[in-house]
Amino acid sequence: MATQSRKPSLARRWEDYQPSKSALFWSCAVTVAATMIIGFSWGGWVTGGTSRMLATTAGDVARGALASAIRVDRFNAAPDAAAKRVEFKALTDSYKKRQFIETGGWATMPGKTSPDRLDVESCAVALTA
Repeated sequence: MATQSRKPSLARRWEDYQPSKSALFWSCAVTVAATMIIGFSWGGWVTGGTSRMLATTAGDVARGALASAIRVDRFNAAPDAAAKRVEFKALTDSYKKRQFIETGGWATMPGKTSPDRLDVESCAVALTA
């Protein structure tokens, strides 16, 4: 009778496996590269520069929203706010709306002498909404 050689089990082969140094190095390198690709592509990772840029943008947006709320509040606090709102709503041209707000002084922030163009536009957008 011929002897049958049995193939060792997967668990046994796993225990007996001893990778070479180059195979171990390359498997680690591929794992690191795959982790970085997956992290930056789908994981939502960002670099420090991107993080700073996003934080600055978020701060600017929040600051603009707060300033816009202050401007609308100043407009609504005026003694003739209801009449001014009707007059403002009657204007159809965006340039005339900006002029109306600029002349009224509602877009000028405390401590400044004149409003910025973007300040006037954000005030007009907030009052239109």
